[in-house]
Amino acid sequence: QVQLVESGGGLVQAGGSLRLSCAASGRTFRSYAAGWFRQAPGKEREFVAAINWNSANRYYAESMKGRFTVSRDNVNNTVYLQMNSLKPEDTAVYYCAARGRGASASPQQYDYWGQGTQVTVSS
Repeated sequence: QVQLVESGGGLVQAGGSLRLSCAASGRTFRSYAAGWFRQAPGKEREFVAAINWNSANRYYAESMKGRFTVSRDNVNNTVYLQMNSLKPEDTAVYYCAARGRGASASPQQYDYWGQGTQVTVSS
């Protein structure tokens, strides 16, 4: 079993930066892939970024490439999402997820989810 807790969300102006953290508990987490997803009001949950267990593979949604960076620290069981050049359309609840297999862009393939952290970007 893996428990995930996101933090670091908040209000930021357009063009600003924010760093989200996902703290994981559970001894198996370091072998799990992790993903970031977001959901805006009235919209479907969408893929943001994913990272495999050893950081060898990282994936990003097209709109996030060049702006967002996903990383992880397996010693401290933490996954990060560095968000730069934020836009109002980035406003959403951001969720961290984990799965026992490889990194995936599909939310249906993840087994564990955090409660989310709100990111609001003002224009």
